[in-house]
Amino acid sequence: MSRHVLVTGASRGIGAAIAEHFIALGDHVVALSRSGDAPAGVARAVAVDVTDSVALNDAVKSAIDEFGPVEVCVANAGVTRDGLAMRMSDEQWREVLSINLDGAFYTARAAMASMVRQRRGSIIFIGSVSPFMGVPGQANYAAAKAGLVGLARALAKEVATRQITVNVVAPGLIETDMTSDLGPAKAAMEAMIPAGHSGQPSDIAGVVGFLASNHARYITGVVLSVDGGLSLGH
Repeated sequence: MSRHVLVTGASRGIGAAIAEHFIALGDHVVALSRSGDAPAGVARAVAVDVTDSVALNDAVKSAIDEFGPVEVCVANAGVTRDGLAMRMSDEQWREVLSINLDGAFYTARAAMASMVRQRRGSIIFIGSVSPFMGVPGQANYAAAKAGLVGLARALAKEVATRQITVNVVAPGLIETDMTSDLGPAKAAMEAMIPAGHSGQPSDIAGVVGFLASNHARYITGVVLSVDGGLSLGH
């Protein structure tokens, strides 16, 4: 039976791969992004800024009116604005925290009420291995992604009795537009990966699909690293 799946940051990279994964399963996918772009086959593509809680609530409510309660919510929208902390501007700090953490909370909050009423659902935050490894130049990004862990674990306990799971998938080095700009640092990071290579967006999408399935119905409040062993020992 088709599910109502909500994916933010679905215009490209990991978000697009996640949307495509659920489309292939026959689900109704509502894709949210600032541009409004989305993979072919989505039930609806919506241009919305996840930091605007009012606009986001309206978009989710409209999707629920058309497709019914949200059954899977994937909060993937994120940006990087790297720079050494001493030189990091207030704007660099605030933008990353606002999109990566505030936006994830607003997204989950907007979808949760319909999940609570139907007494089932899955919320999945796309985090990162960055906060566990300590990546120079990513104080803002690491702080935001670390915040997702606390958010997920708090929410997991709040809604567990309603049969709703809340988890974090923490990608390592994945081939996306975001990582293509790393330059020489990318090769250095790849050399640290025990698997010997970076991952693909589909590697993340498959894990998200698993966590949203009945096979993972007894898994909640966990952080699952998908990184080829990069964060081993951290």
